[in-house]
Amino acid sequence: MKQRAGIQIDRRSIVETASDLVNISSPTGEEQGVAEYLARAFHDMRLHVQWQEVEEGRPNVLGTWRGEGGGKTLMFNGHMDTSYSGREPWLAGRGFQPEARVEGDYLFGLGISNMKGALACYVEAVRALQAAGVRLKGDLLIAAVVGEIEKTQWGEEFRGKEYRGYAAGSRHLVTHGGVADMCVLGEPTEQRIVLGHYGSIWLRLSTRGPFMHTAFSGGRSEENSIARMGDVLRAVLDWIPDWQARTSYGGKPGVVNVGSIRGGFPWRVSRTPGRTDLFLDVRVPPTMPMAEARTALGDWVRGLQGRFPDYGLDWEIYVSAPGAEIAEDHELVRAIDASHTEVYGEAPERDTVRWFSDASVLTRYGIATVNYGTSSGLPGAEGENLEIKGLVDTAQVYALTAQRVCGVEP
Repeated sequence: MKQRAGIQIDRRSIVETASDLVNISSPTGEEQGVAEYLARAFHDMRLHVQWQEVEEGRPNVLGTWRGEGGGKTLMFNGHMDTSYSGREPWLAGRGFQPEARVEGDYLFGLGISNMKGALACYVEAVRALQAAGVRLKGDLLIAAVVGEIEKTQWGEEFRGKEYRGYAAGSRHLVTHGGVADMCVLGEPTEQRIVLGHYGSIWLRLSTRGPFMHTAFSGGRSEENSIARMGDVLRAVLDWIPDWQARTSYGGKPGVVNVGSIRGGFPWRVSRTPGRTDLFLDVRVPPTMPMAEARTALGDWVRGLQGRFPDYGLDWEIYVSAPGAEIAEDHELVRAIDASHTEVYGEAPERDTVRWFSDASVLTRYGIATVNYGTSSGLPGAEGENLEIKGLVDTAQVYALTAQRVCGVEP
């Protein structure tokens, strides 16, 4: 299929749409403003609009451009929540603020890369197809979802909608009518086709020790739960290379992050802590079922309990989010391949990644999903930014891919 004449992405319009989205603050749990903006845009584009109230103040918005019939349904899916709020004092760069700034050929602002730029690309791809008079056979969906960012509730302290991520929106989407044959996720991939990504298990390990006043702790420092956790942490660090080797995927080793440690009372260090917690992010390849990973981790923890029998070692898994993959010869991969080549003059590279995406949920509903989007890479000191030409070109790839997947009426 050759590019249909007259299909052009409007640079001014895509910058305006992306900037509007960035300017609406939407950390996890506060996505409604973006949802309202996109609902208005979908109405103006004459899409069928569904408003899915995931929870109060947190709606998904699904816009459907209904086809003429006889074609497959393609979904463009993107999350509205941002990784940060813009209020973090340690993230001072201009790209960490919900304020869009065009500087030369780049657009800066919180969420532009992950992933409001993709949402703008979806909107502008559909607008370009409509402006060119294209009539698709299959339906084309734009799903703007809440709560994709990797975060979750834990314990009594960290509760509420701002902690409900890890595909909360897409999980609601697919159980309330938001299904398709295939899906493109415009996560930041540097225009590479991601054939697979890891999943996650979040694991808590805890040690126990006596709770007492400092005055009575002399000679008993080795019983302190923090000191005991030091021994456990050293054992964890010794174990990580084994897990990395066991969970290699796509030519890359697995990965484990020691993400948090909590114990004691900063406001009352005259007491020894009765409990100390260590939190691990253990990445699991899509080829390893979650139950298998859980069993392997349980066996490892039982080994630690045998090694440290007096430490009161306890554990729990509080996130289990599987990975996802797609066959390289799948028709969606071929469609993106051809469309990318048409725009860039060469085929896109392949990749496997260790981050999580909503493909985890979508693929469980039989929706073949590819992560493919523009990116300037991980944010540096100045925060998120994208090259404007990358946005334009990616939107063009999406428009061409929609024609290839959905089919075009003559």
